[in-house]
Amino acid sequence: MTILDGKKVSNDIKDEIKQQVDKMKAKNEKVPHLAAVIVGNDGASLTYVGSKVRACERVGFESTMVRMSNTTSEIELLDKIEELNQDDNIDGFIIQLPLPPQINTQKVLMAVDPSKDVDGFHPENFGKMALDMSTFIPATPFGILELLDRYGVETKGKHTVVIGRSHIVGRPMSILMGRKGFPGNSTVTLTHSHTKNINQITSQADIIISALGVPNFLKAEMVKDDVVIIDVGITRVPDENSTKGYIITGDVDFENVSKKASYITPVPGGVGPMTIAMLLKNTLLAREQRM
Repeated sequence: MTILDGKKVSNDIKDEIKQQVDKMKAKNEKVPHLAAVIVGNDGASLTYVGSKVRACERVGFESTMVRMSNTTSEIELLDKIEELNQDDNIDGFIIQLPLPPQINTQKVLMAVDPSKDVDGFHPENFGKMALDMSTFIPATPFGILELLDRYGVETKGKHTVVIGRSHIVGRPMSILMGRKGFPGNSTVTLTHSHTKNINQITSQADIIISALGVPNFLKAEMVKDDVVIIDVGITRVPDENSTKGYIITGDVDFENVSKKASYITPVPGGVGPMTIAMLLKNTLLAREQRM
């Protein structure tokens, strides 16, 4: 069994990006600039955006955090997005989700200039991805592809089962794993909360990508020997023995499933670190396209 170490791979990617940024600086070229817009005071969102800012500092990017109050109106947020769209100094920006209830998330994501949409959420970029055209791939799916690639996990002709159909992970992964090329060329089954006999389906899978958000959902009896497991789930589970009062748990019963797996991602330290690394990679790509 091999651990797919997202922490190590993400650090490798950041080092590679830093080398490219150092070359830009040596030529007196403008370095990539990533902006993050956060509306409200959600603790998890603030932590996540903070880690993105620190990652920018590490690789030599410029970064801007735009903080707006929880009472921000949809019009005010749309005005800020248009300002960022028009700002030539900003190469890419993200809108941290979730947004407050008074704001239509879809309308906001549609307002982002596709050429600056480094999250890969705009329908234009999603459509290009589905058509196998060059575009920004959503950061988490992009990170999963990179892990499979760097560890040389065979995907051609394999049966991939994706659990969860969100626009951020599940649905794009189902498209990407079925595309021509590597990683890809697998036969994909997309499952979700209404799928019947899911145990039967997962037990036939060569690769399982779980993005359900249900702690320890995938049990050892649901998988076959030598399965490849990608655990995207990340849930805070109360734990009195932890100093924080909770532990981070994935969708997979790691202790037991890992005994049957050929490759598996841990939680934490698997897919999570890859997401920020690939956001940086998308920002570098955005900068190169604007040069």
